[in-house]
Amino acid sequence: MKKKVALIQMDVTYGDPKVNFARVSKWVMDAATNSGADIVVLPELWDTGYDLSRFDVLADKDAKATIEFLSDLAKELNVVIVGGSVAEQTEDGMRNTMLVVDQNGELVHKYSKLHLFQLMDEHLHLVEGQDEAEFELNGVPSAGFICYDIRFPEWIRKSALNGAKIMYVVAEWPKPRIDYWRVLLQARAIENQCYVVACNRVGEDPKNEFGGMSLVVDPWGEIVAEANDHEKMILTEIDLDKVDEVRSRIPIFQDRREDRY
Repeated sequence: MKKKVALIQMDVTYGDPKVNFARVSKWVMDAATNSGADIVVLPELWDTGYDLSRFDVLADKDAKATIEFLSDLAKELNVVIVGGSVAEQTEDGMRNTMLVVDQNGELVHKYSKLHLFQLMDEHLHLVEGQDEAEFELNGVPSAGFICYDIRFPEWIRKSALNGAKIMYVVAEWPKPRIDYWRVLLQARAIENQCYVVACNRVGEDPKNEFGGMSLVVDPWGEIVAEANDHEKMILTEIDLDKVDEVRSRIPIFQDRREDRY
């Protein structure tokens, strides 16, 4: 099974959802209509950026308006949207939430970031999610993670053990640590024998500069597509049969010593 995936490595206008919604609409339309993408992936907090101190004003109540926006877009363009993550206001507090909608406009997954990044003050403004990372997308076992999550291999491995073949990662990964981004993503792909589809943003906000370098890594750990540090879309085809091939050739899941760890 082959899928054409588009990663939207966009800049984000700080604290201005209206502008960002309009820009996402154009990006997704281009990816689906002009590039023929089956799946479009957006970066973390594409709606607001890291304007955390104003989340109480900016965040979408239960992400309802954002879900409607992504659903309408997906249905109109007949494309799956891994909708990065957005600012969500819930009864328990503010969350950093990933939304996934299928080509029929149905919400198939919602995941709020589990690991809050203290270096960017997430723990002061957000509450952690309680969701599982796994979901099924058009028959493909998948999982979704947000930025800092990739530094916790045990969290990623849980989804691999549950059968995930594609790990979607969305991020606002800062430029000073961009080399770690690539190494961590390759490691997660190799050790879990899966595709890693990782979309980062570019640009700046008042406190940070973001590094881009969105990439797709195959189950051998080979980078099959990679962006630079400028705003752009990258498009590549992934072959999900390769996951089964790699897992059959090196049976790491069978060889795990569950009696010891």
